[in-house]
Formats: sequence, C-alpha cells, structure tokens
Amino acid sequence: MKKWLPLFAACLGTLMLLIDVTIVNVALPDIAADLGTGLSGLQWVVDGYALALAALLLVLGSLADRVGAKRAYLAGLVVFALASLACGIADTSTILIAARAFQGVGGAAMFATTLSLLNSTYTGRDRGVAFGVWGAVAGAAAGIGVVLGGVLTEALSWRWIFFVNLPIAVSTIVLTAIVFQPSPRQADRAVDVPGMLAFATAATAVTYGVIRGGEHGWSDGATLLTLTLGVVALLAFAFVEYRSAAPMFPLALLGNRNFGATLISASGQTFAAFAATPLVSLWLQQQLHMSPLHAGLAMLPMAATAFVVAGAFGKLLHDVSPKWTIGAGLVLVGIGTGLLTIIDAGSSWAALVPGFAVIGAGIGINSPALVAVGMAAVPPRQGGIAAGAVNTARQLGLALGVAVLGTVFRQVADADRPMTLSRFVDGLNAAFAVAAGVGIVFGVIAFGLFHRQHVVVADGPAEREVVAA
Repeated sequence: MKKWLPLFAACLGTLMLLIDVTIVNVALPDIAADLGTGLSGLQWVVDGYALALAALLLVLGSLADRVGAKRAYLAGLVVFALASLACGIADTSTILIAARAFQGVGGAAMFATTLSLLNSTYTGRDRGVAFGVWGAVAGAAAGIGVVLGGVLTEALSWRWIFFVNLPIAVSTIVLTAIVFQPSPRQADRAVDVPGMLAFATAATAVTYGVIRGGEHGWSDGATLLTLTLGVVALLAFAFVEYRSAAPMFPLALLGNRNFGATLISASGQTFAAFAATPLVSLWLQQQLHMSPLHAGLAMLPMAATAFVVAGAFGKLLHDVSPKWTIGAGLVLVGIGTGLLTIIDAGSSWAALVPGFAVIGAGIGINSPALVAVGMAAVPPRQGGIAAGAVNTARQLGLALGVAVLGTVFRQVADADRPMTLSRFVDGLNAAFAVAAGVGIVFGVIAFGLFHRQHVVVADGPAEREVVAA
C-alpha cells in the first residue's frame, strides 16, 4: 500500500481544491443574508475562485515545469490555506470575493501539478489506475462539496466551509513533503508574463461582461467595452504565444487533434454538468425552504454515481477509444441536464434525482478519460502545461457557464422584480435547457474529433506510446 501514498497525497489536495468549487453553493443564501449581497455578488463568490483557477493554471503549470512540480504543489497548499483563513473571517462580500480569488491562486498551483506528479510517479497500468482514482475523486468532489457545505453551514456557520481547509492543508503538506521524490526542473525555462496577463485579462473580461450584460443589458456601454476588451486580450494572447520563444501554452499543441478535442470537451463538461448548481441551491433553499444540509443531500446522487462509474471506467482506459468515453459521457451529461427540465412549480427535490444520476454517470465516464488522453497527447516534459491546459478548460467552462446560465435565469425569471416560485422555475428550466444543449453539442463534436486512442505503457526502463484506431 505504500506505493499508493503519493496518489493519496495528490487526491487529498485535489479533493480539497475541487470541493471549494462547489462547497459555497449551499451556503450562498446564508452568505447573501450575512454579507448583504445579491445574485451578481453571489455569482462572483463562485466565479472569483473559478476564474483565478482558469486564469493561472496555464502559467503555473509552465512555472511548475521550471521550479519542479513538488515545490509548486507545496507552495500552492500554503497559499490555499492562508486564503481559506481570509475567506472565513471576511466581513464584506468584496473581501470574500478577493479572498476567493486568492484561494484560486493556490488552487491553480495545486491543480496544475497533481497530474504531473502522478504522471512522473507511476508507469504503465499503475498510471491508468492512478488517473482513474484521481478522476473518481475529481468527479465526486462536486457532490461531496455541497453535502459538506450543508453540514458545516447548518451545524456551525458558512465560515466553517473555509476553516475546514486548514487541517486538511497542513496534513497534505506534511504527507507531500515525505512521499514525493524531488521533481525534475527546467531552471532555464522563462516565465511568460505577457501571455499570463493577456490570458487572465481575456478570461476575466469575458466573464465579467457576460454577468454585467445579464444585469444591465447587452447594449450597456460598460458591457460592450468589457466584452471587446476580452476579445482583444484573447487575440493578443494568441499573438504573444505565437511569437514567444518560451510560451506558457505552445500553440503547436493544438495541432494534436486529440489534445484540442480534450480541451473542448473539458470545457463543455463543466459548463453542462456544474454551472447550474448555484441556481439549484437557491431553488432548494429559498423556494422550497430546505435546510443547507438537506439541499446538499438532494444533490448527492450526482456525486455518488460519478464516483462509482469513474472508479469502474478507470480500469478500462487502455481498451476504449476516447470518442466513446469522452463523447458518450458528454452526451449523457447533456441528457441528464435535460431531464432536470421536468421541474415545475409543484416539484419537490426528488425531481432532481433522475437527472443528477444520469449526469453523474456521464461525468464518471469521461473524467478519467479526459485526464489520460490529455496527458498522453504531449511529451512528458510538457506534462505541467498539458495538465494546466486541461484543467484550465474545465474551470473556464465552469466560470463562463455560471455567468451565462445566471444571465439566462435573470432574463427569463425577470430577477429584478420580487421573485415568485413560478418565475424562478421558469428561469431554472431555461438554464437547464441551455446547459443540456451545450452537453449534447459538445458530445457530438467529441465524436467527430477524437479518432485515435493514445496509451502510454511500460516497456522496460523506458516507455512507449501505443496508438490504436
């Protein structure tokens, strides 16, 4: 069992940082009441963390290759713990949002390095098992987060959803320092500061523009200016990366068809599966008057199904084409989200169960495959960049999804007027319908793009890549 201690250390940090993506969802009503913030402020409590993750994963993945993945992981754990403390003691929504962004900085360093650490620690079928377990943990984290958030919010207060990270982070720091070997370093690798700034500006501006557009209208001057800035920054990012001698994201990687398809699929998965959960939490607590704990338990079927299915499919990564694992998984996520549109004004929480179970199955099928295919598509020396890119796509999908679905909800439910249950359900179903469409469309795209299976297997002291049709 000693050989799996590195996997435990990587999964413990991953579980903590991914739980914090969703742990705030069931606490949102309490946060709103305590800090006096509205829907747009609550969106930023969720998106502040997701955006920081998305904006910094690439650059920190590149930096991890330079300083060593183990060092970067340990530094991320320290930053994450300090930011969690700041979140827990925040007395205004502005401070909380800023602390959540700071928390995302630490989470980005952790998220960008866990896969690289596993990739360098395990080989052959052990690597497939490790990625499968990691995928199961990642898939289950969202559901664990809402349940744990409910328990802590109801038993103590919403502040404890952040304080609980402190002992976990300390334990993970100690374990990581002991069980991982020193990571290879590329000390001469430059840090792509212009690329980092351009990408962070693009991600933040587009997300802010979508949220502001839903609140103030799409003809609003600040909305148009911000969205334009986002597009310009994105083009600048592509130009900088193309011209840079040491880009944080080499654009040539997109020439690998499977890697590009992995990035597209990763963003579609989190958009379709998770972006509506803040709205679901508000429906359960504000409209159905459920407690935070009961609201979290109502969303548990997604996590339970994802964990079981991901654990089973992790063993089959060597044998199944990614067009079936990733493509079919996305379609299932879309179908499951579509099933959620059966909710009406007379529905109870039980109406969520069929849809959440199907979504969980889809997540469980494609999460381990996304990791394995993305890492196998690049040379080992670019493992940090690949891991950062895949997880950046995940978090961008979530951040943009929260913004887009929040805007759809606001428009359909006419959220500026006093809310009624009927209008809330109309807005919720509209958000579900958009998310379902994203899942199915991205699944079809995945079927068309993935055309080969890349598997890294042990071959004596070295390794080789097997490509199967």
